[in-house]
Amino acid sequence: MAVAMAIYVTGGVSGGHVNPAVSFAMCLFGRMKWVKFPFYVGAQLLGAFAGSAVLFGIYYDAFMSFAGGKLLIVGENATAHIFATYPAPYLSLANAFAEQVASTMFLIIVVFAIFDSRNLGVPRGLEPIAVGLLIAVLTSSLGMNSGNAMNPARDLGPRLFTALAGWGFEVFTAGNNFWWIPVVGPFVGAAIGGLIYVVFIEIHQPDPKADLEAEQPEDKPEKHELDAVM
Repeated sequence: MAVAMAIYVTGGVSGGHVNPAVSFAMCLFGRMKWVKFPFYVGAQLLGAFAGSAVLFGIYYDAFMSFAGGKLLIVGENATAHIFATYPAPYLSLANAFAEQVASTMFLIIVVFAIFDSRNLGVPRGLEPIAVGLLIAVLTSSLGMNSGNAMNPARDLGPRLFTALAGWGFEVFTAGNNFWWIPVVGPFVGAAIGGLIYVVFIEIHQPDPKADLEAEQPEDKPEKHELDAVM
């Protein structure tokens, strides 16, 4: 539920995206201006990097004790996967990419629905809880292969930190150069998910303004009648 807490903290200022794929979908479908996109992504990457640094500092002694002072990427004493996602030994890059596309697609479809005022939505103030539960469901059901990042910043920021903190730049070559999958895949999935929601749900919803106008009485007095009354 860490994502829910982050949305509660930042939602009033920025919308609480905390995910470049979400920001990308918001821009792509006219919910946010493109000029804001690089600032959002930069802040998201910086936040993920800083969070990794804080975690490493708090648990530094534990990291050193666990693997005898070594920071390993693979093996039974590996700790790099605490920060970024890595593929299971059986996972192909094609399968990994499809997983990231599909999981982020589902994420965006439901996020669009949660924040769509014309859909059922959720009670005001509970949107972050709904998003947190959504991520928990997707991660628990689709996380076996590689951890199911669904968030380029959540993966790339910590991966950059581990590269600089002692694990080395092998974090980018591990898993058959897996690192780009959780960066590119979510953007593709976000575009597909947003398109599905807009085409199959959003454009078919009634316009509340049109409904309000339809409820107005049809026998409105003409302008000259109003003048006479006045």
